[in-house]
Amino acid sequence: MNTSTDEHFLREAIRLSRHHMLAGEGGPFGALVVRGDQIIAQGWNRVTSTNDPTAHAEVVAIRDACAKLNTFRLDGCVLYASCEPCPMCLAATYWSRVDRLIFAASRSDAAAAGFDDEWLYQELPRLHTERKMPTAQAMQAEAQAVFQEWLAKADRIAY
Repeated sequence: MNTSTDEHFLREAIRLSRHHMLAGEGGPFGALVVRGDQIIAQGWNRVTSTNDPTAHAEVVAIRDACAKLNTFRLDGCVLYASCEPCPMCLAATYWSRVDRLIFAASRSDAAAAGFDDEWLYQELPRLHTERKMPTAQAMQAEAQAVFQEWLAKADRIAY
């Protein structure tokens, strides 16, 4: 961890979280995608202002960075977040292939402010038949056929 650089970008993520929260654009969360010493993209929570439950700061920043860089991989980048990412954002962070994730507040800090994702962390490892949301599987063979077509596709782009 490069302390002075990481602190600089974390402060900016925290500033974004405060600014956009006070502007009524969503919850108190901010994120940056940085490559080298350049901010590629910024994101702040836009869940309530866009009526999009996936518009978390990290997801917004990742989407913007990928669009700007014209790639679905953010190798060579660092994601700075004002708070420890929720399960959705953590998964998006992994899928984006950033080199590092640095965050400020913990998920316990978020829970104390009313953003408690612990229930979701507990749901994820359960079998789909054991989750609180009724979930069923159907038509597996038809869906598997599409995967076989994918494997045979000569021009597929692996990710």
